[in-house]
Amino acid sequence: MAKYRAGVIGLGWMGLLYDMAGRLPYRLGIDTADSIDRPTPELNVHRQFYLHERHLPKGTPSSYSEALYDRPEIDLVAGCDRDPPRLQAFGDRYGDVALYTDGAEMLEKEKLDIVAIATNTKSRPELVRLAVENGAKAVVTDKPMCHTLAEADLMVGVCRDAGVPLNCGAISTTHPSFAKARELLESGVIGDVVSMETSGRPGAQHQNWSYFLDSAPAWVVGTADKPPLETGSSEFKGQGLLVCEDGTIVHFREGAPMLRISGTAGEMVHGHANLREWTLSQDIDTVGGVKRVDMPWPGPQTDSYGTTYSVADVMDCLDGKLDEPKNSGRRVAVAIEVEIALKVSSANGGQRVDLPLEDRSLGLEYEWWR
Repeated sequence: MAKYRAGVIGLGWMGLLYDMAGRLPYRLGIDTADSIDRPTPELNVHRQFYLHERHLPKGTPSSYSEALYDRPEIDLVAGCDRDPPRLQAFGDRYGDVALYTDGAEMLEKEKLDIVAIATNTKSRPELVRLAVENGAKAVVTDKPMCHTLAEADLMVGVCRDAGVPLNCGAISTTHPSFAKARELLESGVIGDVVSMETSGRPGAQHQNWSYFLDSAPAWVVGTADKPPLETGSSEFKGQGLLVCEDGTIVHFREGAPMLRISGTAGEMVHGHANLREWTLSQDIDTVGGVKRVDMPWPGPQTDSYGTTYSVADVMDCLDGKLDEPKNSGRRVAVAIEVEIALKVSSANGGQRVDLPLEDRSLGLEYEWWR
């Protein structure tokens, strides 16, 4: 008998469809995220699973449904969506499961141990609260985590107070290679950390840098933010600088690798030249003096990432192996606040903005399909 009962709310791409349908064209169904009539592709419950994503090797689940179903200590017992074809496909794939069109009803009746929330963004904060209030022992959500700082506070707070691990997004940070990178940093392989830099958006979508912070953000400066996109996204699109209370500095620089951690005696880089691999260089004493030398990466490489690792992290928390998921709600909330602060700074001519922000109603809008 399985140890945990699990359910999924939201049977869209991350909840279910990735493992039983080919991806629709990117913009098909624009502005239909909140519509019951939003497009559903042709579904095939007998499809050869796990082959659609180029960053996932064969044999790796892509959806939260399949990632939960794939673990022997979990019984996947319930699914929820407003779309009848998706519900039917969930039932056909997983057999004797309860089907719901209302997430609150499912949480109240099923008393689930593990809940995956893959709805659109605006639904997630309240569903996290309800999951915890109805006895959930672990929660995973899709990214982005939420819209506003107040919502992030709610999600992090209810889970912290109940001792519930919360993972917010199936991003590369959840891969074991990131745990290895943190282990190497703590062992001093590159000396003391001097700075970090990262490319792209610093907040809600893919915030690898926040996993390596050991101190609270103190202040930021941001510049060159761009106007919101026609698709609705108001995410920060400029460049900037974060300074933490312990002096750690993070640069958000266009053209940087996904993550570079520079130390007094070496450097670790993830995602150089659009690759997802880690590289390591160390300062070595040679007959010609100290030279920075490329070294073999002493651990797993980020050959894949996805829902499997998100689920694995919360399970490790339940087993006492982790204090919090690598991409925990707390760390994502830090990144969201930094991103919003960078926008505020840029809008005010690059002025320094101190953290935490007082106005917790501040937030971000995302692409329509979020």
